Amino acid sequence: MPTPAIDNHETSRLRRLSFVLKSCVFATGCAAIVTEYTLATLASYLLGDSILQWSIVISLMLFSMGLGSRYSRKFESQLLDRFVLTEFGLSFLCTFSAMFCFWISAYTIHTGLVIYGVACMIGFMIGLEIPLITRINQAYEPLRENISSVMEFDYYGALLGGALFAFVLLPFLGLTYTPVLLGGLNLLVVSLVLWYFPDRLARPRIFKAQFAGLLVASVLAFAVAKPIILHGEQHKYKDKIVYEEQTRYQKIVVTQWKDDYWLFINGSTQFSTYDEERYHEPLVHPLMGLIEERKDILLLGGGDGLAAREILKYPDVKNLTLVDLDPAMTQLARKNDIFIGINQGSLNDPRVRVVNQDAYQFINNSGDLYDAIIVDLPDPKSVSLSLLYSLGFYKMVEKHLKPFGAMVTQSTSPLYSPEAFLCIKKTMEFAGFSTLPYQNSIPSMGQWGWVLGVRQKAMPAQRLKQDLTALEFADIETRFLNRDAMISMVHFGKGLFEKEDIIEPNTQFDHNILKYYRQGSWDLY
Repeated sequence: MPTPAIDNHETSRLRRLSFVLKSCVFATGCAAIVTEYTLATLASYLLGDSILQWSIVISLMLFSMGLGSRYSRKFESQLLDRFVLTEFGLSFLCTFSAMFCFWISAYTIHTGLVIYGVACMIGFMIGLEIPLITRINQAYEPLRENISSVMEFDYYGALLGGALFAFVLLPFLGLTYTPVLLGGLNLLVVSLVLWYFPDRLARPRIFKAQFAGLLVASVLAFAVAKPIILHGEQHKYKDKIVYEEQTRYQKIVVTQWKDDYWLFINGSTQFSTYDEERYHEPLVHPLMGLIEERKDILLLGGGDGLAAREILKYPDVKNLTLVDLDPAMTQLARKNDIFIGINQGSLNDPRVRVVNQDAYQFINNSGDLYDAIIVDLPDPKSVSLSLLYSLGFYKMVEKHLKPFGAMVTQSTSPLYSPEAFLCIKKTMEFAGFSTLPYQNSIPSMGQWGWVLGVRQKAMPAQRLKQDLTALEFADIETRFLNRDAMISMVHFGKGLFEKEDIIEPNTQFDHNILKYYRQGSWDLY
């Protein structure tokens, strides 16, 4: 009959082994959620339309996890060996997933199918993990504790993984090294199994050799990840990449051709030095020329400093508040020699205050009033961006204008997305503005539009048009804009405003602009 001391020792041993298994679950839960987010972010970057890509990738992975969970019932023996093989497979796929997708994107237009296929394979293997661990752990815990504790550790790991992805992995390791780290995490799980359960493995020596091989592969992956990904990215852009950074919020890429530079954010053109004056001068100077007092200016967006450069040409500007979500973008504009040369050091001007915050939250919480508010934000491609073109947003902007203040917003393309352009105009009018839409041809971007607004009680729309077309811009140094250009920009051809009656304004609840924007002819862009 065993002594109590032996029973206590065996109980302690079983608890320790069970804890090791649950630690493996914690690690795999952490790796699983980060893998899902990484692949969804990768798909968004390479394919665009982040909401669609996140929905597809996460759904495919969850479905594949279900298939993997169902398939695990076919395993009747050597469960720990099968778990180790699963982790080996996940380690390999996670480590090389981003590298392979970036590399293959240079040679095929079917990158989406590749990403979805990788997501399904990884999802299938993740689906094997929990059933296998639960069945292995039943030797150490009763059923009610086994299932609840395994799921508990998996969910805790997922929480940690989500936080790490948002605050550490994506901002600091990006899509280059995060997958490699995930592969290493799966290898860490295998190392725990090899250390604590060698007697329960049928082929421990083979597994140790495989472990060593994958460990070497992971180290090599760290060395070759960046050049491979840059090779794939370089094929995405026509010109040489001279700067790239994955921030917490976006992917920033700068390319160079001869003496000109292009800025891309998440693959979309933001400006080219070849013709950026055709965008930034119409954005700033019609509004600044219209208002009589220009002491306090608010710029929402424009973290590259180019719009700020134009605003600071007015000597009576005393305070310019620039609100941009991404501190990496404003730091680049402040410190990078390329950007300082383009924006003429505008963000280092003592009159400029940079606030790294969401524009909607800033305007909602601010108590300041401004002579002019210039909105230079990305197109309404997502629900979060749609809020920045909503009726509620424009009403908040109106409340932050001084009595004779005015606003202007970039309004996407009246050629490629005329419904979205008209939606912005109508939404501003519903918010109490008299509006004047205008457009310009920008070779690197196509036909682009803006909508300028003043309070309806301050000036009717017809008077607004008359005053703007009378501006000479003689006292401001410009490369493109003059009176003739202004007169040209406020005129549109037939067929655009005839459809304005059927356009609905954009609100926080229906997001009509998102629908209009997605209906645009962006495949021709």
